[in-house]
Amino acid sequence: MRLAEAEDQAAKHVLLDLCCGPGRCTIALAKRGFSVTGRRSNEASLEQGAGKIQSRAGRDSVGPAGLRHFVRPGTFDLVISMFTSFGYFDNKADDLTGLKNMFMSLRYGGICLVDVMGKEVLAGILQHTISDRLPDGRTFIQRHEVFDEWTRIRNEWLLIRKDEVKRFTFHHTVYSGQELQDRIEQVGFTDVILYGNLDGDEYGPNAKRLIAVGRKHKA
Repeated sequence: MRLAEAEDQAAKHVLLDLCCGPGRCTIALAKRGFSVTGRRSNEASLEQGAGKIQSRAGRDSVGPAGLRHFVRPGTFDLVISMFTSFGYFDNKADDLTGLKNMFMSLRYGGICLVDVMGKEVLAGILQHTISDRLPDGRTFIQRHEVFDEWTRIRNEWLLIRKDEVKRFTFHHTVYSGQELQDRIEQVGFTDVILYGNLDGDEYGPNAKRLIAVGRKHKA
């Protein structure tokens, strides 16, 4: 297929990148000719990404409104949530709200993809404290604590340069493969398949990630 034909085919697919941050995936997809919409609740963090995406293709867009609030019924062919952007709400019921919004925003036949760090993977690699020296000379310390009967993980990041310390804290829900599949199916997705990485390997003992893919079929 010629490059122009490939770009034309890509442009026919409309994608939604939820919790897109500065647009890492959104920009990569836009470069390949897809019509992409990126959404995240924190508007300030999107400014840089929005400029880059709009410079790639005028039809692409980035803006505020995340999992709990963004719905565009029957609009997208693919909805993605990448790099463990799913599960950060204090109320776990909000995760279901986000999945319902993804389902509603898809056309019939559309696909959702949720990429997280699976509970099974995390249990095998979790270290309570990790320390690294960054190229700019700062020390980066990560502290992790599992709580709420192994359903949530609390994270603290410390960036240290001499006497200056910057601290970031956040926590999120961790899902096993079965738990995530159950929730995706609960909102209406079918044919849900779990993968252990973005290459499509099975979700098993050697998994690096938990990638859940579901499809919206006609009722």
